Amino acid sequence: MKTFSPKGSVWSVVACSAFALGLTPKGEAVEVLRWERLPLAVSLVVGEERVVFLDRNVRVGVPDAVGERLRVQSAGGAIYLRANAPIDSARLQLQDAETGALMLVDVTAAAAAPGAAPLEPVRIIDATRQAERDEEDRRDCGKSAQCAGDFMQAAPRTPVAVVLTRYAAQSLYAPLRTIEEVAGIVPVALPRNLTLETLLPALAIRAKALAAWRLADHWVTAVRLTHTDQGWLTLDPRTLQGDFVAATFQHPTLGPAGESTDTTVVYIVTRGHGLAEALLPAISPIDASNNVSPSSLRDGGHDEE
Repeated sequence: MKTFSPKGSVWSVVACSAFALGLTPKGEAVEVLRWERLPLAVSLVVGEERVVFLDRNVRVGVPDAVGERLRVQSAGGAIYLRANAPIDSARLQLQDAETGALMLVDVTAAAAAPGAAPLEPVRIIDATRQAERDEEDRRDCGKSAQCAGDFMQAAPRTPVAVVLTRYAAQSLYAPLRTIEEVAGIVPVALPRNLTLETLLPALAIRAKALAAWRLADHWVTAVRLTHTDQGWLTLDPRTLQGDFVAATFQHPTLGPAGESTDTTVVYIVTRGHGLAEALLPAISPIDASNNVSPSSLRDGGHDEE
């Protein structure tokens, strides 16, 4: 095994741009994967480099069988993967340079499909490590009576929705070293098979929930939006359907399907519950067989024989 060693509509809405959050928009979102002791699947396109971000420096173990088909470079908590030929499956071992803990990543590579958009970067979150940090924060907070009230004292200066949205946007788009730590924010598991068909029913958009965080009784969910039609689409928060506190688009427009500009992220803030409970129910198709015929109405509800 080769090893590469690194160094280094019922809702209210607050609409704001990524510039207001102090971020520079990019043309693609980030795929978020949670390490929970199960191998993570990362797909590659032959000839295209894909970046995997972590919150630590790692050494990467690459199977000898892969040979020169996969180029792997690791630096500063980022892994740069580039496949030079198709790969059915190759398991990489990511070893924490400090603790020796391992993560397993199953890599596949295939030729690019005609007209397909480039794959977005990947961010891996260690669920166990995050839980340990949260527990330490809670213990430390319990030692100080002032700790629990620190955020509430600052709340009048910065609304909770803005704090959550800024944190979520930085987590997906900003370099790890620039993410502003906020006491009390914890990641939240998303429901399996969360359907978002009612989120933007009037637009030709495919939506997928990426990640969620919570602060006190507020939740923020990052949802990837992909345009599935041609032409440019201007995003308007009033088209979102659900019981939301705030919604912020990373980009104000979406480009034609298949272009690098066809994807963005919307950050949706809810209160008292997550996104799943804030969505409007789907409307079932009308079954014509259940309709009452006009003749039945004229004859007191009985069809003519």
